[in-house]
Amino acid sequence: MVEDNKQLIPSEQIMNKIFLLRDEKVMLDVHLAEIYDFETRALKQAVRRNMELFPDDFMFVLNDVEIDIMVSQNVTPSKQHLGGSKPFVFTETGVAMLSSVLKSKRAREMNVAIMCAFVALRKMLLNHTEMKIEIESIKKKLENQDKNIELVFTYLDKLMEKHENRTQRKRIGFKKDNH
Repeated sequence: MVEDNKQLIPSEQIMNKIFLLRDEKVMLDVHLAEIYDFETRALKQAVRRNMELFPDDFMFVLNDVEIDIMVSQNVTPSKQHLGGSKPFVFTETGVAMLSSVLKSKRAREMNVAIMCAFVALRKMLLNHTEMKIEIESIKKKLENQDKNIELVFTYLDKLMEKHENRTQRKRIGFKKDNH
């Protein structure tokens, strides 16, 4: 089933197999089977034998609309690639549970790599969110500065108008002779 000397898959490759579906970060059974070096059929069979370990927040089955979306986004090459059955989709906790059901050294090793990828992805999303908040804060400051600059120019225009509309007054004070 598994060669012990097989290399672990890099975290970036695993992260590329994590998708957002139903507001959850998930992995498809076909990708997990590939990572664990299992046949998809064998993976699904192990899950079916242990369905009580996989509540809906651990694992769910894609509906036809979601399958079409996954195919259109090139997540899966085609519906035929799925082998005629609807894919099982595993959340992070479902992936953790999956390694206990598969009971292979490769599954345990890869499970650690997958959990690290989920954590790295979560950190990236957190950093992205923090950056977005900071950018919005800067935009608000700039918007306020634009309004303040516009207000200063308005006041300057009014002062210029007042100055232009003034009639020339006779100067008072000491006058110097120009001889």
